[in-house]
Amino acid sequence: MRSSTISKSQRVYRACEATTRRNFTAGPASASRPTPTSRPACEQCLRQVSNQRRPVRGIQSRFHSSSASSSTSASPTSATSTTPKPQTHYDLFPQTLPRGPPPSGPFKIDVRALRREFLQLQAKAHPDRHAHENKTRAEATSAYINEAFKTLSNPLLRAQYLLSQRGIDVAEDEALKIDDEGLLGMVLEAREEIEEAEHEEELEPLRKTNEERIEMCERRLEAAFAEQEEGGLQRAKEEAVRLRYWVNIRESLDAWEKGKPVVLVH
Repeated sequence: MRSSTISKSQRVYRACEATTRRNFTAGPASASRPTPTSRPACEQCLRQVSNQRRPVRGIQSRFHSSSASSSTSASPTSATSTTPKPQTHYDLFPQTLPRGPPPSGPFKIDVRALRREFLQLQAKAHPDRHAHENKTRAEATSAYINEAFKTLSNPLLRAQYLLSQRGIDVAEDEALKIDDEGLLGMVLEAREEIEEAEHEEELEPLRKTNEERIEMCERRLEAAFAEQEEGGLQRAKEEAVRLRYWVNIRESLDAWEKGKPVVLVH
């Protein structure tokens, strides 16, 4: 486009020069001064050349403007760099847990879906994918994601976490121990059966019964956390303590060795 404009300018100036020559006469008086028509002809030529060059400047201006806007949009925004920290473990997994924690969301969780989202988060937060100056922050984020997944994927840890969000520490508060002779009797009986077993196969009936007890506790926890009243929170505390006993029996069954004593966490 530039070469075309230059060639047009040359033709216009040649036409202007020819016009000027025609307006000069052969006489001495006319040779010393051009006729008035020569100056307007030159100004008209200059305006034509100027008008032909303006689109080029306009295109260049638009190009620089669009380049500047593109570079601005490509740069990260401050909002991205100041993403707020999740308020709860549930906030980390919006795809799997869009409704958040109970009572707005269910207590029961699709652990397979949770694991898929967990792996996606870890792939983005892995320290090896970040610059050296950001590795410390990436390591902290990765550890937080791990802790959140471990907590939410385990029904007992999940129940304890939800209660801790309400100021109740089931794992440490001695006042929350259940004064239930029937429950304690079943726990002691299960412990004796594990310790006295000669072969692991003898424990299969107990294993089945214990899994049924765990499932019942989880269903009761779901119902208790779904309640809005204070009574639901009290029932959730009691079921969380019961679940601790049955999970401890499960762990003792999984780690069974002949003659090995069973240590129960009360």
